Amino acid sequence: MANNIRNIAIIAHVDHGKTTLVDKIIHASKIFDAHQHFDDLILDDNPLERERGITIVSKNVSVRYNGTKINIIDTPGHADFGGEVERVLKLADGVLLLVDAFEGAMPQTRFVLGKAIALGLKPIVVVNKVDKENCRPDEVHEQVFDLMFNLGASEDQLDFVTLYGSSKQGWMSTDWKVKTDNLIPLLDAVISSIPPAPTLDGTPQMQITSLDYSSFVGRIAIGRVHRGTLKEGSNMSLMKADGSVKKVKIRELHVFEGLGRVKVDSVSSGEICAVSGIEGFDIGDTLADNDNPEQLERISIDEPTMNMLFTINNSPFFGKEGKFVTSRHLRDRLFKETEKNLALRVEATDKEDTFLVFGRGILHLSVLIETMRREGYELQVGQPQVLFKEDENGKRTEPIELLVVDVPEESAGKVIELVSMRKGEMTIMEPKGDLQHLEFTIPSRGLIGLRNNVLTATGGEAIMNHRFVDYEEHKGPIPGRIAGSLISLETGAGTAYTIDKLQDRGSFFVDPGEEVYGGQVIGEHTRPNDLTVNIQKGKKLTNMRASGTDDNAKITPKRQFSLEEAMEYIQKDEYLEVTPKSIRMRKILLDENERLRYAKQAD
Repeated sequence: MANNIRNIAIIAHVDHGKTTLVDKIIHASKIFDAHQHFDDLILDDNPLERERGITIVSKNVSVRYNGTKINIIDTPGHADFGGEVERVLKLADGVLLLVDAFEGAMPQTRFVLGKAIALGLKPIVVVNKVDKENCRPDEVHEQVFDLMFNLGASEDQLDFVTLYGSSKQGWMSTDWKVKTDNLIPLLDAVISSIPPAPTLDGTPQMQITSLDYSSFVGRIAIGRVHRGTLKEGSNMSLMKADGSVKKVKIRELHVFEGLGRVKVDSVSSGEICAVSGIEGFDIGDTLADNDNPEQLERISIDEPTMNMLFTINNSPFFGKEGKFVTSRHLRDRLFKETEKNLALRVEATDKEDTFLVFGRGILHLSVLIETMRREGYELQVGQPQVLFKEDENGKRTEPIELLVVDVPEESAGKVIELVSMRKGEMTIMEPKGDLQHLEFTIPSRGLIGLRNNVLTATGGEAIMNHRFVDYEEHKGPIPGRIAGSLISLETGAGTAYTIDKLQDRGSFFVDPGEEVYGGQVIGEHTRPNDLTVNIQKGKKLTNMRASGTDDNAKITPKRQFSLEEAMEYIQKDEYLEVTPKSIRMRKILLDENERLRYAKQAD
């Protein structure tokens, strides 16, 4: 049976049609019963994934075609979720590389493809969205070949099959000018060019690459059987990271079939399976023979490049909106996340209620924060900090990223100016359709808050992507936010009259009638210094009224921030307060006199 299995991971840049293609393969293989109805994005079942239109957590599904079982692994396309990609590629024997027929290979494509080529996986290239205007499938095919060559692909990997088509319309063809009406050419290519999962005889070995949870059986280990056969009810050894070996027993075995799982008595090498009944395992552990255990090489994960301070919510409004507000709740939730989120690290600090959380980027950390607030947690986070290192000569180094911006030609100058101010260096400038394609190398520090400025300067027309490249010598100081903050003096609801009178001092983040507290950041000052204002003050009323003496308040609508924008906006002396219903910015020291005293000491 093992020779009749193909394990294939689908890799692509964000929004190139990866999850849509998986949907169409699932529909084409008719794994639903006639009475079942499923919407689009079958595998993106997490509400956050559906809202953002990105895959965050890797998942697998299997289809059967011509007597062959194809295990399909859907991977995230964003480099911030590289930890997901690195572990699931261990399950695959080949990859389906999806690229947009207009955009071509993007920075994140390079990131994921580099991992796949290093593991020696055989690629199939799918040039998707050939129905789009301005598409350039032949150029994109050449671009992908050059990219693979530059990434050090072997001759066998460079001899890849290319298919063209449209995931949305559900067709694939070997020639983009010849439209078919199904995905059969793609399934044929998978069977003919992806090597079958090898059968290795010997004592059983399986590396745990992901985990699931069931309220009936507890934690479930998922992985690919590397060698031998796993049997239900057999005694095994669990080999941990610290070298210890724990005796465990397999209670049940399941293999993936369609969108679900099927219980089996045994699983041979090459197959992906779920094992229940074993406790105390972590991702990367090896399940091995009871008598002669042998450990597989652990999954290597790229190091985090950024950290943030997480602490309990101690603002005047704490506990009003969330269920989980104590330091114990926060500690348990963060350490639980590290069990399955491999690229995340959590360190306790000298304060009982404060933790340092290390991640791969703003998006990686913001998805964790957003998930926690939806689960009912209240917390506060500090300004994101980039991690510096020292090289062998004792010089300070920092993470450098490749930034790619596609922008209308008339806005290109503004983008170059904004990136240059943040120590970015332009490496490529070329036309791409009716857009200008710009590439820069830029310190990770320079990216914090850059997206907001670029979108404002280009009227929202810029498309920005970036990926981590390497650590290089420190580039020197980068100017931060120029404007200071408007800070509320008192607690209570702001009045329209006062906000109207203060509009010349800056832009506001709150509307009239909104409850605020003393020390909350309620707006952006027009000058570099912070300004404390009282927006609760009412209008002085007299018993005289005459037409024309009353000015109607004309208030500019408040500035709305997404979670990521707010994380990038706050300064070093500010916290972001996150609750299930609100995102507020505040000063760490709420009392104005304390802030002044602290500022004097700092000077």
